[in-house]
Amino acid sequence: MSNSDVVMAGFGGQGLMAIGKILAKAAMEEGKHVTWMPSYGPEMRGGTANCVVIIDDEPIGSPVVRKTHAAVVMNKQSIDKFEPTLHEGGLLVVNTSLIDRRAERPDLEVRYVPANEIAEKEGANKAANMVMLGAYVGTTGIVKAGSVEHAIEETFRGKRGNLGAINVAAFRRGVEAAGAVR
Repeated sequence: MSNSDVVMAGFGGQGLMAIGKILAKAAMEEGKHVTWMPSYGPEMRGGTANCVVIIDDEPIGSPVVRKTHAAVVMNKQSIDKFEPTLHEGGLLVVNTSLIDRRAERPDLEVRYVPANEIAEKEGANKAANMVMLGAYVGTTGIVKAGSVEHAIEETFRGKRGNLGAINVAAFRRGVEAAGAVR
């Protein structure tokens, strides 16, 4: 691996900042250089939100990228905005629960993931973001699944209920889905 960057985008409240931070924590745990850059729309919950995570073996010069190598999109506005900004041959991970169209660019590698339905089957309606993170990590192998699971557990340590275990389970279903849905 040399450099990998991903934009994670959707509505505010879908947990995009959280999965970006979890991915960044997992990469740091593996000794990689990381940047995490959030961007919020004018509203928080319900407005657009995205973050860019860059992971590299070398120091990162800038957290700003014009085009990314991957996009994880949770809603239609995000696929419309970020599909055109991917590098040729880039990866697009699409939440088909909320996006009713296919990718328009034939030069992209695409994973179609019914993230909300998968999360609901796990009994974790709010964990669609973890399913999408799993599909991204399962497709790219950018970090080890175990590193992400550890970062999820650390993120939810001390929270009420067993949120860590629920989110790890949703993440694992996303990793499995990465190989099954194309």
